[in-house]
Amino acid sequence: MNAKDIKAHLALLGAASMWGLMSPVGKAAMEAGVSGLSLANMRMIGAACCFWITSLFVKQEKVNHHDLLMLFFASLLGIVCNQGCFTFGLSLTSPVDASIVTTTMPIVTMILAALFLKEPVTPKKVTGIFLGSVGALVLIMSNQGGGEKEGGILGDALCVMAQVSFACYLTIFKKLIARYNVITLMKWMFTYAAICFIPFSYNDFSSTDWAAFPLEVWLEVGYVVLFGTYVAYILMLVGQKTLRPTVVSMYNYMQPVVGSSVAVLAGMASFGWVKGIAAVLIFTGVYVVTQSKSRAQMLAERNENR
Repeated sequence: MNAKDIKAHLALLGAASMWGLMSPVGKAAMEAGVSGLSLANMRMIGAACCFWITSLFVKQEKVNHHDLLMLFFASLLGIVCNQGCFTFGLSLTSPVDASIVTTTMPIVTMILAALFLKEPVTPKKVTGIFLGSVGALVLIMSNQGGGEKEGGILGDALCVMAQVSFACYLTIFKKLIARYNVITLMKWMFTYAAICFIPFSYNDFSSTDWAAFPLEVWLEVGYVVLFGTYVAYILMLVGQKTLRPTVVSMYNYMQPVVGSSVAVLAGMASFGWVKGIAAVLIFTGVYVVTQSKSRAQMLAERNENR
């Protein structure tokens, strides 16, 4: 593993950690009165503003008209459908159900990568995804408490749609993402996303009494916008430029690990042998998937053996 790969893995670890914290933080803001549509709207508009401001301090890139159109469709899958469905779905279900649903993305991504990118479905890849999913499910189920709100079918379905849309984004637009730097991509994608989402969220957003919220709620919303969206998407794109879609999606399994670790540090849960085994399974699964061979590597080996 070279320095570029290590940087990509660290970036994805950071993004997964921030997203892992976003479910409980975002849920707390919703329970205080912020609607799911309003929170999703603030994520998109806030992130768009952050990326445009950041773009003023980096080298400007010219994006051709065809790629601007493709970035519009990328924003629909990677941001509008993903964030809109997940944030609204989270308001209708429990954080436990939402966390369980995130474990489906690596499986969907592996299938899509095989169909669109002709990536091989190797035994190592299947084994790694299986180990990771088992570890994530064990960890999530061990965190369930008697007072946890039950999930709703519609909320769970929306969270599933969010995972499928993001898996499609990772697979279909990998080549487009490689052409431009992170800030250029994100400023256009979040701008498109905000424009598309405002009509759906305007009524909720305009009818909310924002002045009535205490500082704690504003800090929770600020975390969702700045760290759970702005910083996390930068880190995710850094990893996505280097690593295969299936490897990128495997870091979804880190989200329940982060949530569990925070609960332990905050004194809300204890770290027992079950959590230890679950964490080992997840890290092992990620490692096994990274060791699987890509289509390019298999073709190169085949040519060498001729």
